[in-house]
This record gives sequence, structure tokens and C-alpha cells, in this order.
Amino acid sequence: MHDMLAEPIASRAGPARGGAVRLSAARPGDRGVIVEVGADAAGAGHGVAVDELQRRLLEFGFVEGAEIEVLHEGAIRRDPIAVRLDDMRVALRRRDAQDVWIQLDPR
Repeated sequence: MHDMLAEPIASRAGPARGGAVRLSAARPGDRGVIVEVGADAAGAGHGVAVDELQRRLLEFGFVEGAEIEVLHEGAIRRDPIAVRLDDMRVALRRRDAQDVWIQLDPR
């Protein structure tokens, strides 16, 4: 249902990497596969070092090839977001989700 109200993914995602979008741009109901996980050194504001953030994401299971579905967004500025990552549910801050690139399933 959110498809009718939401703007197209390409316009809200920013520059895409081979058709992939940032997890932070995905909306509830969006599904796909993780194609890249990499904290950007230029991206500040995470509260931890870039290497530490990338390590944490990988330890949570945000790895290339993992299936992902956005389940829920928080009420305040859509933060945090809850995702199904393979067989588990994980919540993360939207700013941390910017470092996860996903290839969305076609609708």
C-alpha cells in the first residue's frame, strides 16, 4: 500500500550502485538482497569509528547475499528501522543503514 504514497525508490535513494539503493532509503515492505556493506569514511555522525561500525554491521549479519526485508519504521523521523535479516529481526539507526546497499526485488 505504501507504494502508492511513496516516491519512486530511484529518486529517494540518491546515486545508486548498479541499481542498488541504500537500506536507509527503503520503506516497509521493501525486500531484497544485500550487495555491499561498507562504512564510508566521509560519513560522520555514527558515534563510532568507521571500522568499528562496519565490524558491528557484519557481526549482526549484514553480509553480502543476505536476504533483507524492511518491517517497520519508528514514528519520529522514521528512525530506527526494523528489518528481517535472513531468519532474525534487527533494529538499527537509519544513519547506520546508509552503509548497507541492497538490490530490491522487482515488484
